Amino acid sequence: MSQRITRQSIQTSEAPAAIGPYSQAVKSGDLLFLSGQIPLDPVTGELVSGSVGDETRRVMQNLQAVLEAGGANFDSVVKTTIYLMDMADFTQVNEVYATFFEKNPPARATVQVAGLPKGVRVEIDAIARVTAD
Repeated sequence: MSQRITRQSIQTSEAPAAIGPYSQAVKSGDLLFLSGQIPLDPVTGELVSGSVGDETRRVMQNLQAVLEAGGANFDSVVKTTIYLMDMADFTQVNEVYATFFEKNPPARATVQVAGLPKGVRVEIDAIARVTAD
């Protein structure tokens, strides 16, 4: 007997709207797959200015909004990937990131990339575990 795989698109106005043909997140069974977030302010649609730490804080706030829309939170996150334009930013990004995962942080990969959307310095995606509907 085959099982039907459910797939639900998650959208929230509390995070920036997708800037391409993708969902902010997709829930499938008890997993929530969050698309990468960049430091866009969801209200103005503008990039956050300031340090890479300021950018990271906005990215994490955007992830938090999508997690909540999908019925999860940072304690539910099992894996993240951080994409950096410059590994020299690693320490500052890590300091802000750590404030959102104070205990039992998820598995993580961090990679330096050749470019990110809109020329930002950091993008982060995540996978979380949630209770299936």
